[in-house]
Parts: sequence; C-alpha cells; structure tokens
Amino acid sequence: MKNFILEGHTKVVFGRGCVKEYLASFVEEHGPNVLLAYGGGSVKRSGLYDEVFRILRRAGKQVVDLPDIPPGPTYEKALEGAGLVRENGIDLILAVGGGSVLDCCKAVSLAAVCRGDLWAGLWDRRGVVDLSPVPLGAIVTTFGAGGSMNGCAVLANEALHVKYGRDHPKCVPVFALMDPAHTLSLPWAQTVSGGLDAFCRLMEGYFSYPEEEDLSDDLAEPLMRGMLRALRALMRDPGSYEARGDLMWGSALSGSPLIALGKRTDLPFHRLARLLEEATGRPYTHCLAVLLPACYRRTCERRAARSARFARQVWEIAPEGRTEAELARAGAEARARFFKALGLPASLEGVAGAALERLKERAAACPFPPSAASRWSPESCRRSSWRAAQPPPASPGPARRRYPHDRGPLAVPGACIQKREPGG
Repeated sequence: MKNFILEGHTKVVFGRGCVKEYLASFVEEHGPNVLLAYGGGSVKRSGLYDEVFRILRRAGKQVVDLPDIPPGPTYEKALEGAGLVRENGIDLILAVGGGSVLDCCKAVSLAAVCRGDLWAGLWDRRGVVDLSPVPLGAIVTTFGAGGSMNGCAVLANEALHVKYGRDHPKCVPVFALMDPAHTLSLPWAQTVSGGLDAFCRLMEGYFSYPEEEDLSDDLAEPLMRGMLRALRALMRDPGSYEARGDLMWGSALSGSPLIALGKRTDLPFHRLARLLEEATGRPYTHCLAVLLPACYRRTCERRAARSARFARQVWEIAPEGRTEAELARAGAEARARFFKALGLPASLEGVAGAALERLKERAAACPFPPSAASRWSPESCRRSSWRAAQPPPASPGPARRRYPHDRGPLAVPGACIQKREPGG
C-alpha cells in the first residue's frame, strides 16, 4: 500500500516514517503545552516514545506525561488526565497507542472542560455536547475499531460497576498518524484482537437496518474481504508490511462514519461483549468471538437473504446448488473455521454460576437504543449471552473442506504467539 493523505474532519497520514515526517508540522498549529498519553511499557521499549518526545521538544513544546492507561480505560484515569490538563494549561492531547489510549484521551479532552461531573453530565446519558474539547491528535500503534477517525469512546466506571460507550463528534482527533511498522512488535493475540474488533464493527453496520441494498453495504463488503485476506496473510507471514498496512487501514475505515452512512448500527455484538467481559472476567476478544456465533445464528434464522449475501460477497462461497438458508449456514461454517484458525475460543467454558447469574441480569437490562432497527429484546440479549458461556456442542466430526478460499488452520510461528505485555 502506497503512502497517502486523507483530510476530512481528521487529517490522516498513512505510511512508513510518517511520524518523523509530519508530527512536527501538526503540533505547530497548537499551543506550547502537550499532554503525551500512552499505555504500557511497549511504547518506550520500542523507541517510539523517545522519538515522539524528541520531535515535540525540538518543536518547542513542553511535554507532560499521562502513562499507564489500562486496557479498558476507567473514569478515574480520565479524571487524572483532566487534572493534568487543567494544571498545566494543556493545548493538545497526543494519544500514542491503540483504542484504549484513544478512548481515555477523548474522555480527558471532555472532562478537562466539562462543567460539573463528566459521568453524570455527559457519559451516563445521551445529549448534545455544547463544549469545545481540548484538541486531540493520535499516533496509532495497533489495530482496532477505528477510534482514530470518530468520536466514539468506551469508559468504565469502576465505582458503579458499569461500562458505557458514547459517540461525541467533537472528540474526533484532528490528526492521525498511521505507520504499519509500529505494529510489528504486537503479539499475535493482540493482532487478532484488533482485527476481530474491526471486522465485527463492519458486520454490525452490514447487518443493521434498513434491509435494502445500498452503497454502504457495497463499501463494507470489500473492506471485510480485505481484512480477512490480511489476517490470512499475517498467519502465513507475520512480518508482512503490506498485510499490516491493509489491516491497519481497514481497521481505521471500520470506524469511519463514511462506511455506515444511512445505517442504524445498533446491533449488540460489542455491547454484549462488554457485559460478558465484566461479568466473567474473560478477555474482551474471547467474549466477542463466542458471542458472534449466537448473534449470527439468530440473524441467519430471521434474515436468510442478508446472511446469504454475506456468505457470497464476504466469504466468497459459490451460491450454485444452495438455497438461501443453506448459503447462510455455509457462511456460518466458514466463519467458525476461520475463528478456529486464528486461535479464538468457541465458548467460555468454566464460567462460575454466580457470574452466569450476574450475566443474565446485566444482559436483560442491556441499554440498547429504543428503535425498531435493532429488534433485539432484553430476552434475546440474555439468551445469546447465556449460550456464549456454555460449552460448545459436540462436533459430529471434522468439517469437509468445500471452499478453496478456506483451507483450514494455518501455522502461526511460535515467535508470534508468545506472551508479551500488550502494546500502546
């Protein structure tokens, strides 16, 4: 993939060396004080922190650090960052990392200028933001659901034991720098996590209403195919810059408002996965992976035509000799084989009974928009979440390989599956 610049609400610079080439010119447009936010130690171990710090200092900026942003950022961390912004007169927040760092920084940019309590005023309820958040820039180092090009953020309030996502368009980053080379140090599990998150985001839009075919669907289909192709390529060659570039740009586009224009993207994959993660303590990606079959099974039953098109256009399954229902089931089988090849679980076995009861309560009260577009009742949410926590049904035997595009699990080099500290 060649380097390019896209300018809309967010100016995106993509390509090798883009941080060194463009960061100084971007920060010149803002005041002298910069809050540099990041997650764990990988940003420093990789040398990226030192590179960014030197560029900021050469540009005459005073740098204040906000380190150790955890996966699944908390309201308390956002308040800590907001305090640093106010105390130091911060003019620009620079997020270096992935989705968690971006989510936290969006909340910080709002909290720093919010009159009163951010959670009660803007996060616990929907409403119009009449504030001007502190400007936010991003240096993306992981794959994910495209937070670099939208105002969406998820924040956990540990005191209240809740986790909500909100979309505040004024929090969209003013610029984003994306160099696929910065993802080379990611462990395999984190690569899969980001790719799956972005793929499911596109699926949410694709299976949202209205049912009629439109240009948004035509844009989403090749994006999903491209992300599947990139993940397969990375299973063969984890160091492929081109595959990492495709996955990084596809992840960014998955969160772009452009892809889902005219759609009601309120299907429950991500919301239920957050509930399942909180109730069971299992990794978010595993929760998403085991919820997807339950949600997709329901979609296949009720929307065979849409599911058949998904199988044909995304999984590239030949329709000849199959009914719509058979084609939809073939798509579900292809998805299951691919998830298994990625090393994702089929269920969350061993979940304690108390956690399952808590899960049922949370799922039944899941706060979905009261629209006809979602068509998900609290009981549907409860059933899908419950199925995800059960052991998978016994398999009748190995599935017959019918499709040339899906040749079963691919070997992943051991160096890419060793445990490392998550990046960003």
